[in-house]
Amino acid sequence: MLVHEGEERTAAIDIRLAAMLSAIAGGLNTAGFHAVGYFSANMTGNVSALSDYLGLGNLWLAALFGSIVVAFILGAFFSGLLIEVGRQRGIRAIYAYSIAAEGGLLVALGVADLFIAAVHSSSFVILGLSFLMGLQNAATTRISSARVRTTHVSGMATDIGLGLAALFNKGGASAEVLHRLRLHCTTILAFFLGGIAGVVAYQAVGGVMLLISAALLLLISIPEVLKARASV
Repeated sequence: MLVHEGEERTAAIDIRLAAMLSAIAGGLNTAGFHAVGYFSANMTGNVSALSDYLGLGNLWLAALFGSIVVAFILGAFFSGLLIEVGRQRGIRAIYAYSIAAEGGLLVALGVADLFIAAVHSSSFVILGLSFLMGLQNAATTRISSARVRTTHVSGMATDIGLGLAALFNKGGASAEVLHRLRLHCTTILAFFLGGIAGVVAYQAVGGVMLLISAALLLLISIPEVLKARASV
C-alpha cells in the first residue's frame, strides 16, 4: 500500500490507502476545528478567509489564516523533499517513512496539547495539524500519481461530477472512470465518517485523540517499512 507507486498500484490498493488515511485526516480536521475553531485541511476555505480578513483590514486573523496555508505548504515541501531524497537513495519504503514521520510528529503534537497549557490555548495545534495534513496529502499524491488526495475534497467532488457525466454518456464509462468514481466516493465518505469520529473522540478524550490517530498512522506505516526491508 505504501511501497508500490504509480502504475504499479492496483485499484484495490488505492482505495484501501484512501479509505484509511482520509478517515484519519477527516478526524484530525474536525478535532482541530473543535479544539481551536479552525480547519487544518481546508485550504480553499482558509485562502478565502485570508482574502476576506485582508479586505476587512483585520491583519491578525489574516496572518493566522496565511500561516495555516503556509504550514500546509511546508508540510508538503517536507514530504516531497523526504521522498525525493529517499528515491535517489533507492529506499523503497520512503512513502511509508513519510507517513511514519507524520505519526511521530503527531505524537509530539498530542503530548504538547495534553501537557502544555500554552500550546493548547494557542494556534500552535492548528498550525501543526496543517503541516501534517500537507505532509500526508503530498505523500499520497506522489505515490498514486495524483489519484489519491486524502484532504482535497473539492477536487474529488469535481471529479465525481465529471465521472457521473461520463456514466450518462451514450458510450458509457470506461473501467478507469468507474475506478476513479469508486476511489473518490470512498475518499470523501471516509473523510466524512472520520470527521464524525474525530470530533466525538476529541470531545471524549481531548488531546488523547491525537495520540490515537498517531498510533493508527504508525500501525499503517511501520508494517509497510518492515515488508519493504524484508523484500530487499
